[in-house]
Amino acid sequence: MTPVGRLFRTKPTERIVAEGGHGEGGELRRTMSLWQLTLFSVGATLGTGIFVILGQAVPKAGPAVVLSFVLAAFTALLSALSYAELAGTIPVAGSSYSYAYATMGELVAWVCGWCLMLEYAVSVAAVAVGWGDYLNAFLRSLAGFELPAAISRSPGQDGGLVNLPAILIVVLATWLLLHGASESARANAVFVLIKVAVLLFFCAVAFTAFNVGYLTPFAPLGVAGVTAAASQVFFSYIGFDAASTAGEEARNPRRDLPLAIILSLAVVTAVYVLVAVASVGARPWTEFHPESSEASLSAIADLAAGATWPGLIVSFGAVVAIASVVLTVLYGQTRILFAMSRDGLVPRVFQRVDPRRQVPVANTLIVAVFVSVLAGLVPLGQLAEATSIGTLFAFALVNVGVVVLRRRRPDLPRGFRVPFFPLTPVLGAVMCVLVMAGLAGVTWAAFGLWMAVGLACYFLYGFRRSRLNTEVER
Repeated sequence: MTPVGRLFRTKPTERIVAEGGHGEGGELRRTMSLWQLTLFSVGATLGTGIFVILGQAVPKAGPAVVLSFVLAAFTALLSALSYAELAGTIPVAGSSYSYAYATMGELVAWVCGWCLMLEYAVSVAAVAVGWGDYLNAFLRSLAGFELPAAISRSPGQDGGLVNLPAILIVVLATWLLLHGASESARANAVFVLIKVAVLLFFCAVAFTAFNVGYLTPFAPLGVAGVTAAASQVFFSYIGFDAASTAGEEARNPRRDLPLAIILSLAVVTAVYVLVAVASVGARPWTEFHPESSEASLSAIADLAAGATWPGLIVSFGAVVAIASVVLTVLYGQTRILFAMSRDGLVPRVFQRVDPRRQVPVANTLIVAVFVSVLAGLVPLGQLAEATSIGTLFAFALVNVGVVVLRRRRPDLPRGFRVPFFPLTPVLGAVMCVLVMAGLAGVTWAAFGLWMAVGLACYFLYGFRRSRLNTEVER
């Protein structure tokens, strides 16, 4: 086989599935139910976005921001359906990395896996930094106290030297993950139920001040405003694919993974739309300002109730929301590295499973240290913003992968089939590209730098140590 042929050699689907669950030294344990898988994806998706995004999106669309959330949900649904089909066909831990390996070859799989590292590892570091900010805001509202800037902000922020709260939340999430997948899933379920309850509480408070007059004119900035806001709020839906990283720890993966992905997107969309309606009905859209903290949900709750305690509860919900995101996204990163290690593309240490705990302990600890350093000591800047483009790129590859696998292997058993094939995955890929095209040039530059580093790592390490390439040489 030529070197170019080896770059694009696919891994048989049957082999990927047969290797699922197996690591060096032990196996992952299948303990996660449909309920837990669904809440895993909800936990990864329903984060800080909804707590801050309205202040930025409402000025672009007015009350029609409600339609923006629906339009963004439809865009996410196209890719979610493709994820659902491939998760039900190739139910393993690698998520879109494994799907790309089965459909487009090793180089594309590596690129996809590298994008997922950007989405998971870097984004969870940025989210952990945000947790420290929300924790300070909560403490300030509760007791008029906040942590000193030197130990609660990252370098590059005002007076920051080390972000201890960001490191703390990563350590706590790691502690949960080391106790096992089922224990982590139960903790996440509690987190998700709390933050959904807090958001429903916000809606109940906001609806007490609901004024139909605030909804007219409904779309003052027209269709262009609705679509511009939709592009912005789309990133609040990223995370629905988290369940696909649990393919080797799900009890009934072929049935449950597709259902969990679609159900989680439905739950998140319902919550987002309800919160958006309550927000624009409780406050004139012209009073939402992107640069003002007054547009936050806690401020709206305080104004609606004429008191400060509702905002305190909403701030607490934001702290819990971010903790849940850190837990689920950190989990996803470890399982993707587990799959890549099994294929030889990253060091073997990432696939070692502790026989007693049945979790990849060394993998989890390495990722935790890396993320902690990023969150506590490194100014993330544009690299954190580039996580969005990396995610969209992975989404586009999944949509293409559905088409390729249907054509090549129509005989494979599928737990779910994308409706209106091939229109749905093709449209899903096109929508991902369109959203990517609207991102800032500096974001593309950061993404290009990240991909250059990734390709260097592949050709210096992964290509030579790949299990498929080693077999070819033999």
